[in-house]
Amino acid sequence: MAELDERSWAESIGMYARRYTIAKVTRREHKDWPRDVYTLMRGDTPDARGWRVNDPLADEFERLDDPFYPFVELPTDPEKADALKSRVYEIPRSSAKKFLVVLSTLWLNVERTPEFEERRADLEGKAEVILSRFPEGSRFYANTGRDSAHLDYYKRISGCSTISRHGWDLGMFLVSEREVGMVWSFHAW
Repeated sequence: MAELDERSWAESIGMYARRYTIAKVTRREHKDWPRDVYTLMRGDTPDARGWRVNDPLADEFERLDDPFYPFVELPTDPEKADALKSRVYEIPRSSAKKFLVVLSTLWLNVERTPEFEERRADLEGKAEVILSRFPEGSRFYANTGRDSAHLDYYKRISGCSTISRHGWDLGMFLVSEREVGMVWSFHAW
């Protein structure tokens, strides 16, 4: 695994450039982490360290009227923060690594990804770099249902709790004491 620095982060987060995926990190400002997710959902949120973000909607017309597009579940207050928390489930770090890989695949499905085994080590290495920004003790939350902690993310994912205007979105929040991140992928059909 590459050591975490601005360059290795940029290379790792670059695995989402081919997908309709938002991937970024901001500072933790609130004890209740979903309140910080609200900041991440804004289109103009810079990275907490000034590092690369992946946001394919940056400067797109959808954001002119709504800087939170495509998100609809906005945790602006404690009640809405609780509603967002009810849509995600904690997963272990080992599952988070696999899920980060899945979120980079074209169909959000490893089984449908051509030549996955040939690319697997490289993708997993990039996922490890992303995870290294979130030290031991960090928590990871996926929107893949009640069984999220027990899913094998390299198998087809059959359900999700959407937080966007699209019919299908898969994503994860990464939460440490100092930062909160999101990697969220969408199917816009």
